[in-house]
Amino acid sequence: MGTDRNDELWMEEALRMAARAEAAGEVPIGAVVVQDGHILGRGWNQVITACDPCAHAEIMALREASKALGNYRLTGCELYVTLEPCAMCAGALTHARLKRLVYGARDAKAGAVESVMQVLNHPALNHTMEVHEGVLAGRCQEMLQAFFRQRR
Repeated sequence: MGTDRNDELWMEEALRMAARAEAAGEVPIGAVVVQDGHILGRGWNQVITACDPCAHAEIMALREASKALGNYRLTGCELYVTLEPCAMCAGALTHARLKRLVYGARDAKAGAVESVMQVLNHPALNHTMEVHEGVLAGRCQEMLQAFFRQRR
């Protein structure tokens, strides 16, 4: 299944979540969990605010979606995130049994889907999911680059 207009709409929402992270002084990464055209969970980086190294955007969105469904298994759900997930988040996506991952920009330093390692859809795992990368990648990457330019 390729990119469609809905992928861009949901990534726009993930970008709005990334802007929330940026407004709080966090690295601007945002995520949303969607099922049947409805958002079940939203997340943005909160590692500094929450003083929690696990408070990545994906984890926060998974937590909210799991509570909404009353189940940690998110079969039938899709996650949209502005940056390629790290190893921790890729592992969590696998445990949640997501149907599909859509991400914007690649992460050349910590990406665990394609860039640095392949945690997601590893042949030894018993769950695989559809992955689509590059949705609104330019905007996702520019938001991150602008954030880090301001920090330097």
